[in-house]
Amino acid sequence: MLVITPPYAIQSPGPTVDTLGDAPGTDAPLITVEGTETYPTDGELRLTTVSTRGGPGFPATAAQVIGGWLSGTTTVLPREAAFDPEQTREDVEQESTLQMSSSQTNATVAALTELDYDVPTELRVAGTSPHGPTTGLLEEGDTLVSIAAGAEPTELTSFAVLSDVLADTPPGSTVTLGVERAGEETPVEVVTADDGNGGSLLGVMISPEVDLPVDVGFAIENIGGPSAGLMLTLGIVDMLTPGSLTGGAVVAGTGTVDLAGDVGPIGGIAQKLAGARRDGAEWFLAPVENCGDVTGAVPDGLEVVAVDTVSDAVAALEAVTEGRTGDLERCPAP
Repeated sequence: MLVITPPYAIQSPGPTVDTLGDAPGTDAPLITVEGTETYPTDGELRLTTVSTRGGPGFPATAAQVIGGWLSGTTTVLPREAAFDPEQTREDVEQESTLQMSSSQTNATVAALTELDYDVPTELRVAGTSPHGPTTGLLEEGDTLVSIAAGAEPTELTSFAVLSDVLADTPPGSTVTLGVERAGEETPVEVVTADDGNGGSLLGVMISPEVDLPVDVGFAIENIGGPSAGLMLTLGIVDMLTPGSLTGGAVVAGTGTVDLAGDVGPIGGIAQKLAGARRDGAEWFLAPVENCGDVTGAVPDGLEVVAVDTVSDAVAALEAVTEGRTGDLERCPAP
């Protein structure tokens, strides 16, 4: 039992890291900002992680699997539910690193946009969704420069502008994209898809070229994936805002963040809740779309608040600081 490697993966609470403090094992700040004024703060904004065994290069033994089944904070699942069977250890590590890098860029743009900085962005097409509305119409390397949805064209100066226009456009609408291709601008008509919330989707993957007005650096090692985006964003916002967002409280959280500041769902939230409480968190910010996974997994002494955008998260922290917590959207609802 100590050496057999059964076909399971084990997810357990990983370390949490304060985005307002130093990088683990160093005296270097986790986040540095140059080119604008920063402010002292207190409290903690802790990103949360999941430790996973059972993937390529990290086998789980039968004893560990049995221990996982007996643990109240560990999840055991089929290996293929956690890892692509075709991936090598190097593939997994490379993907995780790329996701973290993208998450840092998104967090920086989302934070600066939340604080009303001008963040000029070129929206480069990295690909289209299979069978999506832009398949065969847009090409890798195209730049989206404008969009007209039944009105005058709107210049696409940021991802947030594109996101706002699409959110206000009913699905099935015909929109005209201004597309720069090979140095020339070409109009492309697209019939939009449904985003599930009454707005539209283009089915396009964007690789942004961002001109940041300030320099933001991150000292993060041995943590990958996209789910630290929300807490990195809030760390930047807190550093660039007078006063303290947390009011001295220990706040943890998780969630992806896109360039428009929308918070997306993640995996392993039960383990992240357990890790947050273990490390002293009193409040936890969770993506709205993960609320169903939170039910029955909240440790005693931890309050979980549902957020859908960076603005929601900032407002929630301000409410905690000011003692206005009665109206916060809880996850799960009381």
